Order: sequence, then structure tokens, then C-alpha cells
Amino acid sequence: MKVITANRLLNGDVVWLGENNTWVERITLSKTLEGKDAVAEGLATGAAAEKNQEVVGVYEMDVTVEDGVIVPVRFREKIRAEGPTTHPQYGKQAQAVSA
Repeated sequence: MKVITANRLLNGDVVWLGENNTWVERITLSKTLEGKDAVAEGLATGAAAEKNQEVVGVYEMDVTVEDGVIVPVRFREKIRAEGPTTHPQYGKQAQAVSA
């Protein structure tokens, strides 16, 4: 299972491709993709957004679903999803947002 991620060009925030091909700031709101065709379509959407200077650094990443929540597989992606490890009061984990 994969999701498409990038950084918003305007402010550098980590974003994920969500439903309706919009960019969302919470991985829990991202659209999960199964199969090569779905991933290729997501990457094409990301490439178009990159061309329009909405995002930069588009790529696919592996995720799993645990208790109904999308969770990154790699440690690097967990940090990108949650925010800084040294000052958690400043990261996404400090925001009072429900899944």
C-alpha cells in the first residue's frame, strides 16, 4: 500500500495526496493506493502539481493501516508525518487535530 507525498512549495509543509486529488497536511487524510496503475496515476497528479508550482519533491511511500489509521513504514516517513523528534511541541503531533 502506498501514498503520494511532497512538500508544499509555498511554506515547505509536508503534504500528502488526498481524496479528490487535493494536498492534505495529515497523513491520516491521505488517499491510499494499491497497484502500479494507481500509484502511477497518483505520481502523475503529483507531477502536474509540481509543474504548477504547488508542491516539490513528489514521491511514493509505503504505508500500512493499523487500527484504521494510516501509518508510514519507514522511520524517516514517520518523522515527516509527526514532526520533529527533539521538540515535539512544535510538530504536527502538537496540533490538536483528530484523525
